[in-house]
Amino acid sequence: MKFGTKVIHAGIQPDPSTGAIMTPIFQTSTYVQAAPGKHKGYEYGRSQNPTRTVLENNLASLENGAMAICFGSGLAAMDAVLKLLDPQDEVVSTNDIYGGSYRIMNQVFAKYNIKFHYVGMDTIKNIEAVVNEKTKMIWIETPTNPMLNIIDIKMVCDYAKSKGIMVCVDNTFASPYLQNPIDLGADIVIHSATKYLGGHSDVVHGAVITKDLDTGAQLRFIQKAVGAIPGPQDCFLVLRGIKTLHVRVQRACENARKVAEYLLTNEKVNNVYYPGFDSHPNHEVAKRQMKDFGAMISFDFKDDNIDTATEMLSATSLFALAESLGGVESLIGHPATMTHGSIPREERLKVGLTDSLIRLSVGIEDIDDLIADLDQALAKV
Repeated sequence: MKFGTKVIHAGIQPDPSTGAIMTPIFQTSTYVQAAPGKHKGYEYGRSQNPTRTVLENNLASLENGAMAICFGSGLAAMDAVLKLLDPQDEVVSTNDIYGGSYRIMNQVFAKYNIKFHYVGMDTIKNIEAVVNEKTKMIWIETPTNPMLNIIDIKMVCDYAKSKGIMVCVDNTFASPYLQNPIDLGADIVIHSATKYLGGHSDVVHGAVITKDLDTGAQLRFIQKAVGAIPGPQDCFLVLRGIKTLHVRVQRACENARKVAEYLLTNEKVNNVYYPGFDSHPNHEVAKRQMKDFGAMISFDFKDDNIDTATEMLSATSLFALAESLGGVESLIGHPATMTHGSIPREERLKVGLTDSLIRLSVGIEDIDDLIADLDQALAKV
């Protein structure tokens, strides 16, 4: 099946008991057994749920993986992946990552004697400089949050394979519609399904898709052991959102390109970070590994004044000031104080995340209205 068909049909069948075309919400905590161990494939709600099973089958197909495991949030999914590691293991991570990812690495798993190295992954030399016999995982986020850097997934995976190192790719910003890291050599793909997969800002959810069944089984065991599960209603909402993933993301990408081009023309704006520009350092890599360039844009101001950013954030109307991204509505945020507030300022500045940096999640509204909203807001700063 082509992608646009997969989102609607892959892993999904009409309910056999009623013929309902939409997957039912199985709101149950347990399942009746005919005899001890004799059941219909479901025993207890923490371990399995039919609504969750359908979503997992659908996600595995979208990412061309062997197995998908759904979690209560993107960070719960990340927590499970990092629990594949042992004390004294080391991880090489993208140095420009979501603040919550940095927090769970530095303030949670580092306490259990797991060491994290943060490097720019534009070249293999940067990775090689910190890899040693204790390195067990390379963590990639691409496009990165919020600087929109692009990492060559195949390049990193080819290197990792030669060293026997597992690669996990956070594919949240791109979504399976724009890129499939497993096809490029990744072992694990992770999503905050709260974002593009759900797409309607009404659910918190996470997912992991694995290249092989053995890794998937390990993660499923971890999930069962710690109970980091989503509810069936949440799974239903993500399934519902996925059905329009391709049309939503494509429209958002088209809008983002026009917004980025507009921002370049404004005299108050300094840098515009958007992989679709020919001037982007890894534009060619993005063209090669992504179907389009995504709907996220970051920019900062020439005066780099946090007060300027605050004025802008308070002046928009259609761009709602809120954390998160990937919904049908456009959002505006200030990473330094919001999504990346847990990262020390000196670390933020190293990757270009200035005090005035603003991040846009461009939605699917009419493009003329979106640009008019930004134009009137910029006129006030």
